[in-house]
Amino acid sequence: MPGKKHSAPPQKERKYIRGFWFTGLAIILFFLILFTCISFGIFGTMPSFEELENPKSNLATEIYSSDHKTLGKYYIENRSNVHFRDLSPNIINALIATEDSRFEKHSGVDIKAIFRVAFGMITGSNKGGGSTISQQLAKNLFPRKKDRNFFETVIIKFKEWVTAIKLERNYSKDEILAMYLNTVDFGSQAFGIQSAAKTYFNKEPKELNAEEAALLVGILKAPSWFSPVRNAKRALERRNTVLAQMEKYDYLTEQQYDSLKALPINMGDFHVQDHTAGLATYFREYLRGTLGDWCSNHQKEDGTPYNLYRDGLKIYTTIDSRMQKYAEEAVRDYLGKELQPSFYRHWKGIKDAPFVFEKNKAREIQNLMLQAMRRSDRYAHLKSVNTPDAEILRSFNTPVKMNVFSWHGDIDTVLSPMDSIRYYKFLLQSGLMSMDPHTGFVKAYVGGIDYRYFQYDHVKYAKRQVGSTFKPFLYTLAMQEGESPCTKYANVQPVVELPNGDIWAPANDNKERLGEEVTLKWALAYSNNWISGQLMKKYSPQDVIRIARKMGVTSDIPAVYSIALGSADLTLYEMVGAMSTFANKGVFIQPIFITKIEDKNGNVLESFVPKQNEAISEETAYLMIKLLQGVVESGTGTRLRSKYGFDNPIAGKTGTSQNQSDGWFMGITPDLVTGVWTGCDDRAAHFRSIDLGQGANMALPIWAYYMKKVYADNTLGITKRDFDPAPKGIKVEFDCDKYEGPKKKKRVNIDDF
Repeated sequence: MPGKKHSAPPQKERKYIRGFWFTGLAIILFFLILFTCISFGIFGTMPSFEELENPKSNLATEIYSSDHKTLGKYYIENRSNVHFRDLSPNIINALIATEDSRFEKHSGVDIKAIFRVAFGMITGSNKGGGSTISQQLAKNLFPRKKDRNFFETVIIKFKEWVTAIKLERNYSKDEILAMYLNTVDFGSQAFGIQSAAKTYFNKEPKELNAEEAALLVGILKAPSWFSPVRNAKRALERRNTVLAQMEKYDYLTEQQYDSLKALPINMGDFHVQDHTAGLATYFREYLRGTLGDWCSNHQKEDGTPYNLYRDGLKIYTTIDSRMQKYAEEAVRDYLGKELQPSFYRHWKGIKDAPFVFEKNKAREIQNLMLQAMRRSDRYAHLKSVNTPDAEILRSFNTPVKMNVFSWHGDIDTVLSPMDSIRYYKFLLQSGLMSMDPHTGFVKAYVGGIDYRYFQYDHVKYAKRQVGSTFKPFLYTLAMQEGESPCTKYANVQPVVELPNGDIWAPANDNKERLGEEVTLKWALAYSNNWISGQLMKKYSPQDVIRIARKMGVTSDIPAVYSIALGSADLTLYEMVGAMSTFANKGVFIQPIFITKIEDKNGNVLESFVPKQNEAISEETAYLMIKLLQGVVESGTGTRLRSKYGFDNPIAGKTGTSQNQSDGWFMGITPDLVTGVWTGCDDRAAHFRSIDLGQGANMALPIWAYYMKKVYADNTLGITKRDFDPAPKGIKVEFDCDKYEGPKKKKRVNIDDF
């Protein structure tokens, strides 16, 4: 009523009001003290400012090709960081719509969401969690320990709130989104958005479309449960839930949502990234050892060595991904479709195939098989658990389910381990290395036919008899000593009495022009052994070895006359490097694989340049190029012209070991030097005829297949240009027919030699 005075609240009521305010203030004070204690580490250490600035995680080391493609990674967790600018808006929109729709409005902790969760728990109508993206990031960066009680769980949750607020103060919203996407597990060995986009869709994160982004964000809730590989139906439902959230928060129109939710999940590009898959597997495995040594000898700022699997190094290599692909295709196409079927036909119906032993054949084959058994991983495991030898042998002869390699695809079968060893002995292997002779950059590296099954590297580690590809070292010595391509020798068998009283008299498969005087150009083109023997007799094994050393050969070469015919065991890596000396005007340049190494922040830790030295004169190198062109023009390499249609300048040399167990071809062009070796892992397994087993049939076609693809790709810049002209002042005749005239080929009396 007007004028009526309000009476004061009763004593009891005032008491309740005071109690309410006291309780409220006490709760506020409690939380202030609690969060202050948490901030100062009273309940356990908190991330420091430095840790927030530089959060640690296991970052994969990435290997890049020279054309900026990712060749592979070394990792404990397959994780790589990307910047916000490298993310598709679709992945950002899907993440915010699904995980934290108020992300732009809170400062790390969403009080409204917390009250919603609390109310939902009380009423039983909980509709989602209250953790923000910032809180989830805090949990990912600084993981919880597994064994904890209820009190510790509550404290940890509060600590994550504090860390989330600190993250919001130290980083922008965009940076937090990128950091979160870099730290989450997408399943299938994919940690972080970079790896996930590559694994599931073979894309970069910035290329993800809306349905792909929705699938990846949907996986985050439970990577195994919603895996599109294991549980396609659940993954589809979860993806559509994310799309619905995107439509709800206006990131998609209703029409877009209706269209996208009807699309099936496309897993055509899915592939788990590991070191046994993808391009350049042998090359990456070789680098692993090299980089492991580098890491142990280089320290971070804190004084600890770099870790290849955790520190996110970036390795920039010389490999060109396009040329690597062409090289692997060339090996696969020729071996898988032509040479291996030819090898099977060659041995069909013949007992004890494909082994050739002159005596004690059964015993030699048995010994060879037992040696292979003892080198196997299965044998090593059985030995490690003290299995008796008799039991091991029995297990190797007991059929089991297994997966074996074939050129038509992997085969699930039942074989005894011993039978699988015999099966693999029948397979031809190959190695290819291709390099720029002017920079030393290795452009392609194929160590074998399939790294998953055959880990032995035939580029860097396999030493095989090089056959006639060694002869260019001998002819280089001759040119350096003043001889010319048209210098003539009698085509007769040389005989050398050795210090121990033995006689060395090399055989010669080539029966042409016996007893005639022939030029060095002709002799090298037709890989004549007798002329090579005469050159070795004239000079010495030691002189030839010195030339080979200058040209980069480091393997042991016995100082014996038979090296003139290629009895030495060398690596493909050495041979390609040495032959590049001719194309580089006499300067040997060491083949290299890495141009630089960066840390995870892009700081260059080390750059690499190849070692080089003047091995031979420019004049000698020019003469050798001309001599080796004769091999392709009219000698053992002519099928490059007649069969494969190459019409550009090519220098080359074929090589075949004594019993056809090794076939070689070294191909030299002005811009690229490429070597190929082909043979079985066991030297006792090989073609029985020179026609099939020679380097011109086993190795040269792979070179041809590879170079056809290289020349067809104009983006590579590999031209068909001619070799550089002769150095000033050099006057050498290469048309040796001028010195003979028509039908005046002088014969000599073989008995005089």
